[in-house]
Amino acid sequence: MVRGNHTVTEFILLGFSTNPVMQMILFVLFLGVYSLTLLGNTTLIILICNDSRLHTPMYFFIGNLSFLDLWYSSVYTPKILVTCISEDKSISFAGCLSQFFFSAGLAYSECYLLAAMAYDRYAAISNPLLYAQAMSKKVCSSLVIYSYTGGFVNAIILTSNTFTLDFCGDNIIDDFFCDVPPLIKLACDVRESYQSVLYFLLASNVITPTLLILASYIFIIAAILRIRSTQGRLKAFSTCSSHLISVTLYYGSILYIYSRPSSSYSLERDKMVSTFYTVLFPMLNPMIYSLRNKDVKEALRKLFKLAPSDI
Repeated sequence: MVRGNHTVTEFILLGFSTNPVMQMILFVLFLGVYSLTLLGNTTLIILICNDSRLHTPMYFFIGNLSFLDLWYSSVYTPKILVTCISEDKSISFAGCLSQFFFSAGLAYSECYLLAAMAYDRYAAISNPLLYAQAMSKKVCSSLVIYSYTGGFVNAIILTSNTFTLDFCGDNIIDDFFCDVPPLIKLACDVRESYQSVLYFLLASNVITPTLLILASYIFIIAAILRIRSTQGRLKAFSTCSSHLISVTLYYGSILYIYSRPSSSYSLERDKMVSTFYTVLFPMLNPMIYSLRNKDVKEALRKLFKLAPSDI
């Protein structure tokens, strides 16, 4: 990539702080979060694979979400840890491009996967007798494949358009990873066509899945209201509560950062928000989907041979 008369071969990631003490504190915090992310998501995947009671469409999607979160967190956190304890804050141009591509592909894939999970809840609640037929193994596998395909095809579009921008400013990225807002700040001139690409990707990867999720929940609410008993309504809604929390947290942070014009980007504020959905969210997902889930707790008890009172 040419910058003025110079070739950009690397970028400098400023991270969160240049204070050595603060960097060490952040290293410990991020290491703890990453360890919990690996432990929580790996445990959930093992439970879903080993326990036959969890071999249902809902847990199939949750297992895939955990796998995606493992991969997603690993795109960012190891580099953050190195940046915190090393004097070398650089990332090569190819490394930045790779991180950007995988982060975009996984983020978009998660958007589609959460939409597929909303459809799964709709199928389960609206017509439980036909649920097994509607959400067969073939349908579930297809939805997961489509999620990854759509995510990474759009990531190719975003990456190719972003890394053909002319970077004429400093090669210093005021963030902890390569992302759209800080890279735009380094660009000489952001073409209107690039901004159009961003809005297209926002519409296809975030707005469209959001509308599908909203439509699914409108039908879910209608189906729940047709249930006569209060206990039955609460039971039906409880199967959706974890997914609703996950969707609200993830889509809320994504929309906040990427739905605004590039001129309104605030790197310090965006840095904190992006930390949530890139680092903290993958750690929270296993807790969201398991803490109030009796099936997961029972599978955990069976795996570690614990007494019911121990969980």
